[in-house]
Amino acid sequence: MENTQNYSNHVRWYPPFHFVLAPLLLANIVYWIVRFYQNPGWDSGELVIFGVAVLLLAFIARLFAIRCQDRLIRLEERLRYEKLLSSDVAARASDLRVGHVIAMRFASDEELPGLVERALNGEFGSQKEIKLAVKKWRPDNFRV
Repeated sequence: MENTQNYSNHVRWYPPFHFVLAPLLLANIVYWIVRFYQNPGWDSGELVIFGVAVLLLAFIARLFAIRCQDRLIRLEERLRYEKLLSSDVAARASDLRVGHVIAMRFASDEELPGLVERALNGEFGSQKEIKLAVKKWRPDNFRV
């Protein structure tokens, strides 16, 4: 049975991060905030700061990975545009917002030219609008 990707199921959850690490780090911060409230002092205050720093580190690392992924998507889509679009449309596609390019990666090769034209004409205001306009999804199962 084929696992078809579409708008309603395309969000990527990474269980070790979203359901293990992030909740543990949040629980740690809550614990140290309670301890600081019960017994104010430099030691307990430092642990609150350290807990916040570790949580920020985890989320910044995740954002770095997503940003790197977005750069790769832009490169992949630029190569795809050169293959599937006329040279003038492919050249104009460099004017698309990064979010639009990232959203259009889900479009099938047949749909892509029309979606790019519509995006260049200003028909889409958000990534969500583009994703909702895609009829035949091209799955992206290698996301971070």
